Amino acid sequence: VQLQASGGGLVQAGDYLRLSCAASGGTFSSYVMGWFRQTPGKEREFVAAIGGTGRTTYYADSVKGRFTISRDNAKNTVYLQVNSLKPEDTAVYYCAAGWSIATRIGSYAYWGQGTLVTVSS
Repeated sequence: VQLQASGGGLVQAGDYLRLSCAASGGTFSSYVMGWFRQTPGKEREFVAAIGGTGRTTYYADSVKGRFTISRDNAKNTVYLQVNSLKPEDTAVYYCAAGWSIATRIGSYAYWGQGTLVTVSS
């Protein structure tokens, strides 16, 4: 499975973005999809995950209520709507594919290249 993340950019605090991750080479609906983020010098951290049908979602406490994960299986794409952005949300955001909703990096077998989100104060 190949994953291509996009949609990052430079925004101001309080703004919003929609990140996308397009998948190819596999049966998209059979994968749990996750979003992680990483800043320099820190470990990659879990942000959100969504089950194959889209009915089940899970969020990190730090983004709950501000971020929304969704997917369109007809387009082989998963999205992360990021609202009310804060400077501490600045990171490279990665999408990943796996087989169970989990927060551990090791639970995901396939990773995209990341898209940079920079939030200015």
